[in-house]
Amino acid sequence: MAGPVVTLSFDNGPEPEVTPGVLDTLRRRGLRATFFVIGRKLAEHRKLAERAHAEGHWIGNHTWTHERPLGEMPDEAATAEAEIGRTQALIGNLSHPDRLFRPVGGGGTLGPHLLSGAALDHLTQGGFTCVLWNAVPGDFRDAENWPERALAMCRGPDPVALVLHDLPNGAMRQLDRFLGRLEDAGARFAQDFPPSCIPLHRGEAIGPIARYTTRHTGAAA
Repeated sequence: MAGPVVTLSFDNGPEPEVTPGVLDTLRRRGLRATFFVIGRKLAEHRKLAERAHAEGHWIGNHTWTHERPLGEMPDEAATAEAEIGRTQALIGNLSHPDRLFRPVGGGGTLGPHLLSGAALDHLTQGGFTCVLWNAVPGDFRDAENWPERALAMCRGPDPVALVLHDLPNGAMRQLDRFLGRLEDAGARFAQDFPPSCIPLHRGEAIGPIARYTTRHTGAAA
């Protein structure tokens, strides 16, 4: 029986101490992933994103500050522009044609805290694709034990959108061995995300996007 299909993504970079090693590992294994970048980090380390793009990886938007989920921030067009629009402008020609955006999860939880009404309006009007997830093994808080959780999450049978983080906490030192274990378990890798993790595609709702949105009382439409 075929193993699970796993889509790799790396959030919260680029980081000069970590991202190059992640790219080296992916290149050796012939794998392509998506890097959801934080705008303020991209401003300092754009060449890392350029390398990732040149090597066939997709570059997505993960807000400018990553301060907290957008549904917990002011439900204002100015906030959406500062967090999403500013980052997308900096991504520029590195952008995937679908204008990939991943909201801040605040630990990986899905819920209405992910987006404000203004943020959703910005994504819709800008033709963005909202990319969620179904496997967050917590490498950002547990650099040693995340591979076991990740392997358990990748057993399928449903396609897996796996969220890892190219952060300087030591977790990615285990990436190559983890990928080898996944391959030994029969996993197949894809760059496309599972349809169940895309509630908004090029500005059009194709899933329950309202489930991930908080419209604050009295907020402007």
